[in-house]
Amino acid sequence: PAAMLRAGPTARNGLVRRRTSGVCATRRAIASRATAAAPPDYAAWDREYVLHPYTSMTDPLPTYPVRAARGVHIELEDGRRLVDGMSSWWAAVHGYAHPALDDAVRKQLDSMSHVMFGGLTHRPAAELGKLLADLAPGDLDKVFLCDSGSVAVEVAMKMAVQFWHTVGRPSKSKFVSLRNGYHGDTFGAMSVCDPVNGMHSMFSGVLAKQIFVDGPEAASDQAAIACASVVRAALAANSDDVAAVILEPVVQGAGGMRFHSPLLLRELRQACDEHGVLLVFDEIATGFGRTGALFACEHDSATYQPRSTSRQLDDGELRMSTSADQSPVVPDILCLGKALTGGYMTMGATLANRRVCEGISGTGGVFMHGPTFMGNPLSSATALASLTLLNQSPWQARVARTADLLWESLAPAAELDAVREVRVLGAIGVCELREPVRDMAAVQDAFVQRGVWLRPFGKLLYSMPPFNCPDLEDDDVRRIGSAVCEVAASLA
Repeated sequence: PAAMLRAGPTARNGLVRRRTSGVCATRRAIASRATAAAPPDYAAWDREYVLHPYTSMTDPLPTYPVRAARGVHIELEDGRRLVDGMSSWWAAVHGYAHPALDDAVRKQLDSMSHVMFGGLTHRPAAELGKLLADLAPGDLDKVFLCDSGSVAVEVAMKMAVQFWHTVGRPSKSKFVSLRNGYHGDTFGAMSVCDPVNGMHSMFSGVLAKQIFVDGPEAASDQAAIACASVVRAALAANSDDVAAVILEPVVQGAGGMRFHSPLLLRELRQACDEHGVLLVFDEIATGFGRTGALFACEHDSATYQPRSTSRQLDDGELRMSTSADQSPVVPDILCLGKALTGGYMTMGATLANRRVCEGISGTGGVFMHGPTFMGNPLSSATALASLTLLNQSPWQARVARTADLLWESLAPAAELDAVREVRVLGAIGVCELREPVRDMAAVQDAFVQRGVWLRPFGKLLYSMPPFNCPDLEDDDVRRIGSAVCEVAASLA
């Protein structure tokens, strides 16, 4: 008010103090209510205030309140127990509440939960960096520990662009990516996702323009070779502008759960070397055993064993020739995430070879990226425990058994009118429908009614069970497969 302005600064400050005091009192009351035990209907608060992924902001899909998660089961507040067929979006490979991971978190909490990574370091991060460098194929021995898978892709893209800028080729700033690929929801990652069939077409006007080529049409060697020839042509026409080729090895995940021969990786490695382009593998979804190899880029003719009801794969040449080079295909940059911490907390990692790092910093350059929670001690300690547990487990045998059970239980769905194809690779089972799911809420509820947690999208009813959980029983996988067949039958 004008009178208050005329009264001078002392009076005005008094008013500010009184207003601030009132706001603080209100906030203290809100905080007191928030820290009180949540009422039984906290789901109403969730619906009113909390946004969930991939759903309406004003009329969201239903959510199912969870009381606990143990082993392979998610326990709802109403007491129902669901077999988790999703591993919480590929991540919880050991299941939930695993003693080794719980103990790692508790032990780390006793010393520190977080310190900044700029100018400081700690044992969990150093040990994790060394372990990842030891586990990764080839010479990927420089590790950037970041927040999530999407951020790992952002870091990889920045590394590639900065590498070429620093070595005097600033025009090399574009990426070649496969259609039906998915690399995350942040802006750089979105730019290399499928621009038409992906989830981000509405942002096409503001995303960086990349170069897209058709991915393999089948999981055979012939399809891989055909795709590689298209990539070679794109590189030949654009090599002065391309920083890197980026793709998901062997399995295109959220872009359609499509499988392709590892021969494609070998062909693209050769093409990138010929045209002076870096190669980036996004193993956020496939890393740490999911496909049957520790990293999908390590598959060879013995380990690459996709199964499909599609006639496209009845050509007798589904797998790589045994005469082909069987050594792992090593990218220049590797992105990891999801199963890195066993699904306990968010973390990603970007691994690069020394050529990339020396190109960026050999003349004193600094890589300009530093997430607040980079190298978080809790995440690092949990990742160490998860990778140690994986390496000490019979995970290969568990993946193979899960693959057999998924195929046994899902293959009958191929006879249904609504189903286009069933395919399995490692601990990944996919039932592709002829048409997209129209009523997601009803389909989700149908799975819950059958005691299974699955999260369909588009045309896909798919499962990635927690393959390295000792509590995963054969009947759990069969229950998942049976539920998929029953729900698919109801969609005919």
